[in-house]
This record gives sequence, structure tokens and C-alpha cells, in this order.
Amino acid sequence: MPDLEICKINLLRGPNVWANFPVLEAWVDLGGLTDASSDEVPGFNERLKRWLPGLIEHRCSVGERTGFYQRLERGTYPAHVLEHVTLELQTMAGHQLGFGKARATAVDGIYKVIVRYLDETLVVACLRSARALLLAAYQGEAFDVAAEVARLRGLAARHALGPSAMAIVNAARDRGIPWCRLREDLSLVQLGHGARQRRVWTAETDRSGAISEYIAQDKDLTRMLLRQAGVPVPVGRKVDDPDDAWDAADTIGMPVVVKPLDANHGRGVFIDLVTEAQVRNSYGYALEEGGGVVVEKFVPGTDHRLLVVGGTMIAASKGYPAIVIGDGSHTIRKLVLSQLKTSLQSGRPEECPWSKIDDAAWESSVLLDLEDQGYSLDSVPRDGERVMVARFSTWCIDVTDEVHPSIRAHAESAASVAGLDICGVDVVCREIGKPLEEQDGAIVELNAGPNLLMFLQPAMGVVRPVGEAIVNMLFPAGHDGRIPTLAVSGTCGKTATVRWLAHFLRLAGPCLSVASSDGIQIGTRVSRTPDGDRYAGARGVLLHPWTEIALCEAGAEQILSDGLGFDRCSVAVALNVGTAHLGHAHLDSIEQMTLAKCCIVDVVLPTGTAVLNADDPLVASMADRCKGRVMYFTRDADNPLTTAHRAAGGRVVLLRDGVIYLTEGAAQRALGPLPAGEAHAENVLAAVGGAWAHGLDEALLAAGLQRPPAATC
Repeated sequence: MPDLEICKINLLRGPNVWANFPVLEAWVDLGGLTDASSDEVPGFNERLKRWLPGLIEHRCSVGERTGFYQRLERGTYPAHVLEHVTLELQTMAGHQLGFGKARATAVDGIYKVIVRYLDETLVVACLRSARALLLAAYQGEAFDVAAEVARLRGLAARHALGPSAMAIVNAARDRGIPWCRLREDLSLVQLGHGARQRRVWTAETDRSGAISEYIAQDKDLTRMLLRQAGVPVPVGRKVDDPDDAWDAADTIGMPVVVKPLDANHGRGVFIDLVTEAQVRNSYGYALEEGGGVVVEKFVPGTDHRLLVVGGTMIAASKGYPAIVIGDGSHTIRKLVLSQLKTSLQSGRPEECPWSKIDDAAWESSVLLDLEDQGYSLDSVPRDGERVMVARFSTWCIDVTDEVHPSIRAHAESAASVAGLDICGVDVVCREIGKPLEEQDGAIVELNAGPNLLMFLQPAMGVVRPVGEAIVNMLFPAGHDGRIPTLAVSGTCGKTATVRWLAHFLRLAGPCLSVASSDGIQIGTRVSRTPDGDRYAGARGVLLHPWTEIALCEAGAEQILSDGLGFDRCSVAVALNVGTAHLGHAHLDSIEQMTLAKCCIVDVVLPTGTAVLNADDPLVASMADRCKGRVMYFTRDADNPLTTAHRAAGGRVVLLRDGVIYLTEGAAQRALGPLPAGEAHAENVLAAVGGAWAHGLDEALLAAGLQRPPAATC
């Protein structure tokens, strides 16, 4: 077996035995490095610190900066080092995270390495890169850290959530709104659950209609509708060929703009054209970028992007063209690489909104603009000479507070006319603080799903909370997108309890969806699957837009292999803890099994309730971990724990002389007799407790007892 062999990787996508957020759990065989203490391997610590200087920030168990360095010097072992290197590589790739653990198993040399992650593809790659780096460090071999980090950063750019989607997700998380990514290679996210869910894709929402997007895409249609609504727009029209383009330009009057009918990001846009040759020449290039060509009057001034969310303008950014300054010796091609690629005007496309100069495949608009100025890419400007390389280097200066109220109103009106709930409004004017009508300014374009990065990372000015504005539009104050979610866990009796609990909940009326060993049931529709109690089943019922109440069975295998399929629950029912699944996933003690079963109690909302079996000491001990209220159920009416709980005003479901009672403090109400033939009283008591905690009316509970579900085995 090779050293540091990664035997298995579990992506625990929901709350789990390690944390209440997603983590990667890797089973690692240390092999010949099992006893390799960091302080005993010559040069190891020095190589690691030189390659990854950011490790100095890791606090580790010491609890202070340089904490991990101190552990290295005292001596620590490969699994622990692998944990920290994986975290550091994620940080260097752009995902700054700090949670990690390394734990031994009962098998000699096998360790579990646990790290938090934001993107599954990236964390797996970082883990494998960390292994390769550590092997090189232990063996005294070379390792190209810069090249590996560049590869990981590229991987993150391709697979991780984009900055617009991430801003929305972060805002949702801050408000306690649940979210999940619907596919790992897309910035498509669900916010909220079931019937209360909303979906966003980058900066578009499920309210962004196809008609609205079409209007924004068709620049000629946009201009016509906005003009009819009284919004200042440039004069122009769609043209059919170079002759028609020149005829339109001649009619409108120079200077003019030639641009694609339906392209974006400034591709194929040629502005400030003043000659027939320029107009005719630009037509073909513009046609290559879109399904038609538009000629319109050139509007002098500076480009601005105004962001309208839910009918209100919330942010504005100002742009400037990309300019290089000659030094008398280098070509424009070289100056672009040395100046624009290392300045605030530039950066990686996924990081900086102001980089649109592709030095590998130069855009025709760049080449023609240079030609109009008397240059080519190989021209050498004089020392100090300023050369405009791209007019659309894009928005990067925050001007939100400078926007004139009338321009703000025009932008909001334009978004409303198009029917877009999130709209990027492009305004060209000399001064954003004056009305457009006073300076011949105009709105020149609308954008559905606009890039938010310019407002999140401006080169100058204030960062605007655009993600928060979008989330607040989707979820007004007081709404978190959650639906009542009930969970049942235990070593035995889960499915029977779920059947009883579902039986009670259906009496209340709202659409109930269930994920259990019986399969997945959405309302009355049943899909029987052997994996119905796993992560996918719980996630599936929360994804379905019919679901108004979710009921999820959580088995030990699910929790250990995938984590829970939900982040929080309103009611958690814990039945019992036994030895049935010991040995699975290197879970070797009853204490560890208790932690696994306790996962559903750990995620009870502060407004929720944990319903615990008072007759099982391991389950009863979970009460200390519950952040909400605690309710007990018991077959022993004189159980000391429940007696004390009632004395403190708590609620208990108990069985006395074959009759089920609901008790709260000193109050005691008979619900009805335990159904005849029911062999497992705990299942019924637990289900009654779960339904009562959910808020089900006692009359409905009593009625449900009189007509038990068809099968309770």
C-alpha cells in the first residue's frame, strides 16, 4: 500500500457527525509514514513553511496565530498535516476556510481527515494535491507549488459558484435561509424549501420571464419600448446590410454606433463612427457577434451601469476605457500585457469586472479602434503617449450616491417596461449627477442577469450589498423560505414511527412529502426506492415545489455517508441508540453512534422541538445539545426524568394503563388508548409527540389514534 493512500472520500453534504455544514471526510492509510513525526523528518518543516507560507495563519488547537507552526515544531503526524495543507490550498485557490480535523480509527494506520469545503470538485482536487505535496516534502523532492495553485485556481473558476451567485448565497446564509446548489457545474441555486423555495441562476431569478429576457436581448425592441415609455434613448434602427447601415447612418447623422442586435459584454460594438468606410466595415464584424445589426446615434459621455432590483435602483458604477501609456520602446501588444494585465483595470475574468481584453484572440473592435487612431498592435507609442486600447473596459468606480433622481427614475422605469426584476441598465452621459435631458444622455441597453462583481469589488468606492437586496426582494422581512421539516432517527423503529407520524400530519391538510425506507412520497404520489431514507430522498422532498411539510427518516448509514439532507429541522424525533450499525464507516463505539443519531437534535431550530425517548439514557442525554425546546415520551409514567421535566413546566407524552396522555406541567389530558394490536408503543408515542410538537390539534391526534395507518410494522 503506498504511503498516504486516500482509500475513500465521503462528501458529507449536510449536517454530520463532525459539523453542521458540509465537509469532506477522507479515509487515509498513512502506510510507512504512520510514525513520521514532523520534527523528526530532516528538512520537512522548512520545506513546508517555504512552500506554503500562509500556514503561519493557521491557529490549530493552540488557538493563536502560528499555532500550527508550533505543532510542527513539537512534532505532529501526516494526517494532521494533510488536513492543514488541504485547507491552505483551498485558501490559495480562493476559498478561505478554517475548519478541519484528523482522527484515528480502530484500524492501525487508518485516519479520517476532515475539512470544510465550498465546492466539491475543488476540495477533492486540493486533497489530492496536498497528498502529492506532502509526499514530496517527506521525501525531499521538488514540488512546483505555483503551478499547482494556478491549476487549482483555474479549477475553482470553472466549477465553483460565480461571484454573483455567491453574493446571493452569502446574503441568504446570513438571514438563515437554506440553500443548495442544484448542479455542481452550474451557478444554479435553490433558496428555501418546498413550496416556499425560490431559484436563482447567477443574477437571474425564477421571476425573470422569457419575454422579458427577449426584450432585453433585442436592442432594437428595447429602444422602441423605452422610447414609447418616455425614457431617453438614442435614435436608431435595425439594418439589413452594409448599404442599409450607411443609409441609416447618413439619415441619423454622424457620429453613429454600429452594434449587434443581440450580443452582450460590448462584443462587436463600434462607436463614434464618422465615415462611410467605418460604418460599412463595422457592419460585418457586428453581424458576426449577433443575429442582426443596429445603427444608432452616438451618445457622447461615459459608460455607467445602474443595477435595478425589484423596481428600485440600488447601485451604480462608472467605467472608463482601457488605456496604455507608451514608453518609446515597447509595442502596444506588450504594453497591454505589462500594464493592463497588472493594474486595477485588469485581472482574472472571474475576479475583476473590468477585464475584457483577450490578448490571445484580439477582438475586432479593439483592432479597428487602434486602426482609427493610426496604430496597430505592433505600433510603438512615444514615451508618455496615451493610447486607448478598448472603449469597453467596463464599470469599476462606484457612483451610486451621485446618480441624479431623474436618472434613477428612468432606470427603474426601463427595468419595469422590460419586466425584469433584476436589470442592469446601461447609461451613457457626461455627468451622472445631472438629468439626461440636459446633456443629451441616454439609456443605451438593458441587461438581464447582469454581472454583480463590479458592485462587489469596485476599484474605487463603496461595496454595495447587492446580494442582500436580491435576497430581500425574494424573501421579505420575516420570511426565511423554510417549511416545517420533521426528522426521525434511531436504531430501530424509524420507518414505523414515520408511518404513524405521516398518518397524523396528513389529517392537517397541507401537502406532506415523506422520505423514508418505504420510498419517497410527494402528497399522494409514491416512488418506492430502496434508498428512500438516504440523503437524496430528503433533498428530493425539500426540492419539490408541492411540499408544504417535509418528513424525513434519517438512518445511521445516511448520516455517516452523506450527512443529513436538510440543514435544520423544526421537529427531531430520536427513538433509541443500539449497536446494529457499529463498524460502519469505522464507527466503533456506542458513544460515536450516539453522536450520529444526535445529528438531527443538533440541527433543531431555536423555535423547534426535540422529541426524545426518556426510557433510553443515551437518547435522553441528547437534550443538552438541543437549541430549541425538549419534549419527552415514555412508557413509564413514573420515570424520574419526565417527572422532573413536568415539574419544570415541560411537555411529556406518556403511557399509563394502556392510555396515551399529553402532559404539560401539572396538566394532564387523556388522548386515547394505545391502538389494539400495536406491539411497539414507543413508535406511537414518538409519533404523537412529533405531531404535538409540530402543533397538530389534539382532536386530530385523537382521531388519528382511532384510525391507525394501514401498516405499522
